[in-house]
Amino acid sequence: MEQLRIISRIPYIEPVLGADKVAMFIIMVLLLEAVRRVIGMNLLIFVMVFIAYCFLGKYCPGFTKFSGFNLKQFTEIMTLTSQGIYGTPLSTTASYIFYFMIFGSLFAACGGGQVLIDIGMKFSNPKTGGPAKAAVLSSGLMGMISGSAVANVSTTGVMTIPMMKKAGYTPEQAGAIESVASTGGQIMPPIMGVGAFIMAELLGVQYGQIALSAAIPAIAYFASVFLLVGFLARANTWKHIGTDVSADELTFKVNPILGRLYLLLPALVLVYMVLTGKSLRSSALVATVIILVLNIFNKNRLNLKELFEAFIDGIKQCANVAVPVAACGIIIGTVVQSGLANKFSGVIATVGGSSLLLALLITMLGCMLLGMALPTVAAYLIAVVLFVPVLVKLGLPLLVCHMFCFYFGVMAQITPPVCLASFTAAGIAGADSWKTGWTGFIYASVAFIVPFVFAYEPAVLLQGPVINTVTSSVTLFLGVYALAASIAGFMFAPLNKVTRALLLGCAFLSIVPETVTDVIGIALLAVIVYGNYRQAKAHAATEQKAV
Repeated sequence: MEQLRIISRIPYIEPVLGADKVAMFIIMVLLLEAVRRVIGMNLLIFVMVFIAYCFLGKYCPGFTKFSGFNLKQFTEIMTLTSQGIYGTPLSTTASYIFYFMIFGSLFAACGGGQVLIDIGMKFSNPKTGGPAKAAVLSSGLMGMISGSAVANVSTTGVMTIPMMKKAGYTPEQAGAIESVASTGGQIMPPIMGVGAFIMAELLGVQYGQIALSAAIPAIAYFASVFLLVGFLARANTWKHIGTDVSADELTFKVNPILGRLYLLLPALVLVYMVLTGKSLRSSALVATVIILVLNIFNKNRLNLKELFEAFIDGIKQCANVAVPVAACGIIIGTVVQSGLANKFSGVIATVGGSSLLLALLITMLGCMLLGMALPTVAAYLIAVVLFVPVLVKLGLPLLVCHMFCFYFGVMAQITPPVCLASFTAAGIAGADSWKTGWTGFIYASVAFIVPFVFAYEPAVLLQGPVINTVTSSVTLFLGVYALAASIAGFMFAPLNKVTRALLLGCAFLSIVPETVTDVIGIALLAVIVYGNYRQAKAHAATEQKAV
């Protein structure tokens, strides 16, 4: 009866009962304790500040001042409507994300995750930075399913990082490469981070559309990391670093893959169903059932106890998502219902004026600060409320605004001083955590540029004519090549500081979506590539004569 009353009641008209207030108090206490246990003090303090703001808003200065909520209004907003804790984000978590978490846990436990890792290991050439490229490939493939940077580092890093160090990469470089590659899993379709599922729900579009739109920027990200590790490997070879290690020692020993490819069937079915428009819940459930069926015929099948443990692990992972999402409902409800969101957007609009670039820079900084303090999904949800409205007013498509906030919420996870993926990789590598964090930040530079690219040229997100998508993508990838070479300080031969600076200029000129800058950037890049290639040929000829 009580459930029917809550479902059918008319918000802000029907009375709030004493029992409702008691239930709200219990829910708040339990949720805040769950936040403390699952996420930690950062988010807990953040949420409690906003709860205090609800009641003390009339004492706040400037544009943050508002009349405040009484206990009845607070109860109404937070627990009796869909504008507080029980909003769209938590509904999405319960309706879709839970099933994907269970799928991911079972897929990894039943051997599918190891097949993806082994594929990445197999297709790596020890002569051209194989261990590092294996880290990029395996972390990217595994990241498509898990979407968790720290989990990827812990899974693949224990194998790839020691091998990278043997190949001549410094501990900081090895840790940074692994953390950057693993973080990319959250932006790599088809199964991206949790925020992407919530984005689809907030935008009212199919998740497959989000995944397709994110494909080109994600490929550019991984291409930049792949090129970078190749250039670093060439630089080590040039300096004769790591040449005392045989190719056999740098080759990953993996079990035969062909006989295990059937374990990838659940992932392939999942991707097919998602991209063809099937519901996310049914896609995940069908794929999970296929995993359980295949496990019966797997010679290394899990027993009932191990399957149960895999289910429990998936549920724990879901708690790591559901708890911060529910807590964000408190923040979102406060910000929206107090009018703070509109006031904040007005402040950004005033500061940014009519300058889209300035507004984007403010948004980037805000998303980064949120992402450093909060989990990715929490940072994304708050950024959507605070920053998206002003970007929409400046003429950006809604999908672009959401993707811009999502990208910087993710990339904050590898930005010092808070970069858990880098710190985890540093621990495995025996490297300095601070140096590893900054190295990873530099290696992931392209991810801080690409969002500005699709902000000015939405065709990169498949929002526009095909010809625009093609030309923008080509110039983007040329810019990525220049950026990777500039960071590595090597192409075919070592690059001096002036040339690296010019390459950095080429990268920006090529990435900026203007025809004139594209032509200048590409022409300058061609000259530098040709000159560097000639330098390498001359060096090779000198070495040949010396022998």
